[in-house]
Amino acid sequence: MLADLLGAFGYIFSPVPFLWVLLGTTLGIFVGAVPGLTGGMLIALSIPLTFTMNSTHALVLMVAMYVGSVSGGLISATLLRMPGTPSSVMTTFDGYPMAARGEAERALSLSIGASLVGGLIAGVFLVVLSVPLSRWATTFGPFEYFAMVLMALVLIASISQGSMVKGLLAGALGIAFALPGLNPSDGQLRLTFGWHELDGGFALLPVLLGVFVMSQIITDAFEIEKKASPIKVGGGSLLLALSTWRRHGVNLLRSSVIGTWIGILPGVGASISSMVAYATARSVSKDPDAFGTGSEEGIVASEAANNANVGGALIPLITMGIPGSPIDAILLGALILHNIQPGPLLFVNNADFVWALIAAYLVANVLMFVIMTYSVRWIARLMLVNRALLLPAIFVACVVGCYALHNRMFDVWVMLFFGLIGFGMARCRVPLGPFVIGFVLAGILEEELRSGMQLTAAGFWGILDRPIALGFLAVSALTLIWPFAQTALARKRRAKETTS
Repeated sequence: MLADLLGAFGYIFSPVPFLWVLLGTTLGIFVGAVPGLTGGMLIALSIPLTFTMNSTHALVLMVAMYVGSVSGGLISATLLRMPGTPSSVMTTFDGYPMAARGEAERALSLSIGASLVGGLIAGVFLVVLSVPLSRWATTFGPFEYFAMVLMALVLIASISQGSMVKGLLAGALGIAFALPGLNPSDGQLRLTFGWHELDGGFALLPVLLGVFVMSQIITDAFEIEKKASPIKVGGGSLLLALSTWRRHGVNLLRSSVIGTWIGILPGVGASISSMVAYATARSVSKDPDAFGTGSEEGIVASEAANNANVGGALIPLITMGIPGSPIDAILLGALILHNIQPGPLLFVNNADFVWALIAAYLVANVLMFVIMTYSVRWIARLMLVNRALLLPAIFVACVVGCYALHNRMFDVWVMLFFGLIGFGMARCRVPLGPFVIGFVLAGILEEELRSGMQLTAAGFWGILDRPIALGFLAVSALTLIWPFAQTALARKRRAKETTS
């Protein structure tokens, strides 16, 4: 394992791969710092540009973008009280008050340093857990893999923003849109309605660009007049004393572990990680009343957790082919588009590729710290860029990328269609994550279920002979039942209080 990792570092530090990691991290930071632009948007836009690239270079670039975009959101959260990315919401609670009272440099220093520590601690878990989990996953049969994917979809739907019903609806809608095209079991066309363009189903790239980019363009178009007035960063040093980090050591470690663990859970997301870490830090703090008024502990907890979540979310992606977040779903799509088969055999068949991604993730965290520490004052000026100048260029890039996929306008119309769907879902507070992950995983779900049924004379009921698969199904069922049970218990408790 150590030899593989060292070999991967040697590869990443060679000129071309290192250039891609540096470029990806820098672009991710820039995009994350601008409210309204997201890492998912950047990575989705980059996919068509990577078709002619070496597959390893392409995925290394996107992983670096992922790391940079999550970190970049702290800048606008601290200086503007507008999180550049959803994962930085909790940082606004203490980062902005601290900056407003004249300590912008200290708030940024704490955020950037905590981001580095969180990312590196998650990297340790990524290195240690990836090989054992991938070996364990290779023992899975079709029913185990089906049950695991189903569990992931249920977890994603139940923990997503909004009600569980909306999450389940979004996941089911994503699966429904993945059905048109060839039936994997008999090779017959289904649900194409006579449209030959749908013979291969909806192409992944137009769907991703529509849901993540076009929907955001439409949303930003309605808020085009919104102006930004960030707090200015002075000329003070952004490097804090070692004693400061020793004082926050326990909080850093605890929040990083929370972020990593929640990241491993499919679909939970970095924003939930930062919320849980923030709430935990407040509950054990000696001064909980300071949270929300510029607490250093709050900043450290939020940023350590949301960056650790990135490394945690990569663990199920590279070991089992299960995306841990919507951005990981885009990375999963990128793997497929680059003809790399995701899943438990990825480590077996493409071990060098996987270790390169892990090394790129670790190097990107260090580069993020260096870039943000020494250039955050200039990066902060990006928040003043007029979005009216950015949106047309992004729109044109989307159209060109979709058309170039198959040289047909149909894919452009698909992108626009899914852009409207994504915009409508966002307005109705229906989460996009379950929709995209349902669309990406629907094929795997169906193929594994059909394979399992064909391998046993009992059909679907053959799953009853597979203990691991039954365990996954049990977790899925408990996840579905638990919210209703909680509601019933709360109602019963209130009834008792009323009668007494």
